[in-house]
Amino acid sequence: MAYLVGMPSVISGLVLLAFWLFCLFHVITTPWHEVRNLPKAAWVIIVALLPGLGGLLWLLFGRPQAPAWHDPAAGAGWREQPQPGRPIGPDDDPEFLRSLDRRLRGEE
Repeated sequence: MAYLVGMPSVISGLVLLAFWLFCLFHVITTPWHEVRNLPKAAWVIIVALLPGLGGLLWLLFGRPQAPAWHDPAAGAGWREQPQPGRPIGPDDDPEFLRSLDRRLRGEE
């Protein structure tokens, strides 16, 4: 029963470690031109040296803002949206499917 007394601190320590690693990985993998308010190197140092507070500051003030999908003036955001009338992939393109059918039949 005595081992259950330390369990909340172990769990909270693991949660803090996971949060810290998530934020540190997120800072490192974010392109430098998308980082807000401070240079990327400064954010890496802040998150690395202040595990809980640094990660929270990164999430609030440093990470890139989500693209405004509903705002046509903002563009497509980080992912290009498919344009109406254009096939999304080769299997949606009728001309590609016809040429594939001809190749499979040996007509070309």
